[in-house]
Amino acid sequence: MMPIPSAIVTGAGSGIGRAIAARLSQDGYAVLVNDLHLDRAQAVADEIAVAGGKAVAVAGDVSSETDTANVYDVAVSAFGHPRLLVNCAGIVHQALFENLEVADFDRMFAIHVRGTFLMTKLALPSMLAAGDGVIINVASQLGQIGGIELVHYAGAKAAIIGMTKSLAREVSNRGVRVNAVAPGPINTPLVRELSQEWRVRKAAELPLGRFGEPEEVAATVSFLASPAASLFVGQTLGPNSGDVML
Repeated sequence: MMPIPSAIVTGAGSGIGRAIAARLSQDGYAVLVNDLHLDRAQAVADEIAVAGGKAVAVAGDVSSETDTANVYDVAVSAFGHPRLLVNCAGIVHQALFENLEVADFDRMFAIHVRGTFLMTKLALPSMLAAGDGVIINVASQLGQIGGIELVHYAGAKAAIIGMTKSLAREVSNRGVRVNAVAPGPINTPLVRELSQEWRVRKAAELPLGRFGEPEEVAATVSFLASPAASLFVGQTLGPNSGDVML
C-alpha cells in the first residue's frame, strides 16, 4: 500500500489557506494545517477529519525560526517528510506610502517573504534528497501591477514571485518544482480588512466584474501540485478575475 503524500499549508486557518487545505485533503493529501491561532487551525483540521481526511493543526508565526521549526517537526512526526509545501501565510495593511511606519513595512516582509524563506529552507532538503517535491508560493496580482495604499504588501508579494523564479532555476532539474499563484481580490476575511472604498474601486476595474472565491484559488493550487502540471516551472498563475492578463 502506497503511503499517503503529505502537505504543509501555512496560513490555513481561514480564507485561501483554508480552502487549499480542504482541497488538498480531497486530493488525497494528509495536511498539516498551520495558522498563527491554534483554534482556527484546529477548526480546519477538524473539518478535514469530519470529511474523512487526515490533518493535524499547529500554531506558529512563520516569521519565527523557532515556530517554523516546530511546524515542520510536527508535520514530519505526524505524516513524514512533506512532498508539498504551500506558503500561504499572509497579512494585509492599508496605508498611503507617506503614512507607512517602519514597523508596518518590516512586519509585512517578515510574514510574506521571511516566512516563505524559512518554511522553504526546512522543507526543501528532504524533497531534494528524494528527488521529488512541489513548492507553491501564494503571491498576489498586486505583486505584478502594484496597488494604491498597498506599497509594502505589493512589494512583499513581488519579492515572493522573484524568489519563486530563482529557486525554480536552482532546483527544478533535481526533481522539485517551484511555482507561484497570484490571486486577484478574493472574498476572504483578509480582503474584507481593506476599506469598502478600495474594494468597490477594485471590483469596478475587473473584467470579470467580481472578486474570486477561495475555492477557485485552491483549484489552481491543486493543479500545480498535480502531475498534470509537470511542465510548470517558475510560473506564476493568476486566478485574478482578469486584473492581470499575460
